[in-house]
Amino acid sequence: MARAQFWYEFASTYSYPAAMRVADLAATRGVALEWRPFLLGPLFFEAGWRDSPFNIYPVKGRYMWRDMERICARLKLPLVRPDPFPQNSLLAARIAISLEGEARADISRRFYAREFGAGGSLCDIDALGALLTEAGLDPEATIAAAQHHANKTRLKIACDDAKALGLPGAPCIVTDDGEVFWGNDRLEEGLDWAIGRR
Repeated sequence: MARAQFWYEFASTYSYPAAMRVADLAATRGVALEWRPFLLGPLFFEAGWRDSPFNIYPVKGRYMWRDMERICARLKLPLVRPDPFPQNSLLAARIAISLEGEARADISRRFYAREFGAGGSLCDIDALGALLTEAGLDPEATIAAAQHHANKTRLKIACDDAKALGLPGAPCIVTDDGEVFWGNDRLEEGLDWAIGRR
């Protein structure tokens, strides 16, 4: 079976529609998908950015939000700008990376629905705990595992892996042969590459 990795950041706007559709796209192609949460902050800091480029460059920001409105309307996804933007995604990323398989994919979609679908905070531990409960997980045990030193190290390694792969941003599809496809609009191309459609 063909395999691919889906790299995403909870503070990333374009990762929201990507996360909501990538599983179906992979399933229709027979691609086994590994969900890989990471943080863009370390990559931004290396580039000299202390904020989202969509805030640093207002023209890009205005375009991005209008583009997101069009994308979400087409996909029939709700879109509410979170305030502040970007959200601090550290806790959400730690929770997601502490989980495996479908549990990770499911909670990731729930976090995105809260953040960009409802404009909710990713820093509200009680709200994230409620989403864990809805997903059938023990919120106290899951959050404790997410905050454990070993899991924090796991997330740091994921960020190092993203840097080593040369990811330019999020979301990205990375295929087994090391090809990187960046953006919500490149999901299909990346998954097609994974099954040998060139």
